[in-house]
Amino acid sequence: MYFFVSPAIIKLIDLALEEDIINSDMTSIYTVEENKIIKAHIIAKEDIVFSGGILVKPILDKIDDSVKFEIKIKDGESIKKGTECVTFEGNAISILSAERTILNFMQRMSGIATKTAKFVKTLNNSKIKIVDTRKTLPGFRYIDKYSVRMGGGFNHRMGLSDAILIKENHIISAGSIKNAIKKVKLEAPHTMKIECEVTNLEEVKEAVESGANIIMLDNMTIEMMQNSSEIIRNANKDIIIEVSGNVTLDRLPKLAKLDIDVISSGALTHSVIASDLSMKFL
Repeated sequence: MYFFVSPAIIKLIDLALEEDIINSDMTSIYTVEENKIIKAHIIAKEDIVFSGGILVKPILDKIDDSVKFEIKIKDGESIKKGTECVTFEGNAISILSAERTILNFMQRMSGIATKTAKFVKTLNNSKIKIVDTRKTLPGFRYIDKYSVRMGGGFNHRMGLSDAILIKENHIISAGSIKNAIKKVKLEAPHTMKIECEVTNLEEVKEAVESGANIIMLDNMTIEMMQNSSEIIRNANKDIIIEVSGNVTLDRLPKLAKLDIDVISSGALTHSVIASDLSMKFL
């Protein structure tokens, strides 16, 4: 999959290198010969879905673009413990300086991809999409969401300007779901769909009657979601039904049986366990 390493991502790489003060790596400077050439590789120390190879080049370009590398595993591939992911050949001090930054990005990204893949597998329903939220690590939005896609998931809106999502506090401010949607329809571009969050059956009916294109069932019981789905489908089969809140692995098999279109989970990106990857000199 094509991925644009944007100026925002380059800034993030710069920040990571700056906080590590790579030009003052005292240990490497004092223990390694200046012109020492070595070979190294990154290996997986557990079964994972790999993500992060896309950032190896832009990181090395900042440190030493003479270091040769080969990405052995494509982002999005499922691999076993012990698999060689990336190989390097070049100046030892340069590779040592890049090591932690590369691994920090790669471990987080692989952790997100691996978790997403587990959600998709547990759901086991190709008609329902697993999607992320905006609950990403600040600065890592594009990288986190890229890794969700590598795990077989899909992206919700990237930022506030991408779509209209009317949530509880918008409804309180507008006075009602009806008022909120009416105001949006008067002002928003015709190309933007309107999503509305609801928490009970009365709000479901109000959102349907007010013309919402997407209805998010937030923190509902399975029974409430079943009833909500029936109301929405009977009224308008074109309305997209999204489920959010309390989305856990244990709950996914029950959600898979519902007549819904999307399951969104902040846990894919806000509760990440980094994958275990390690760089070894050869």
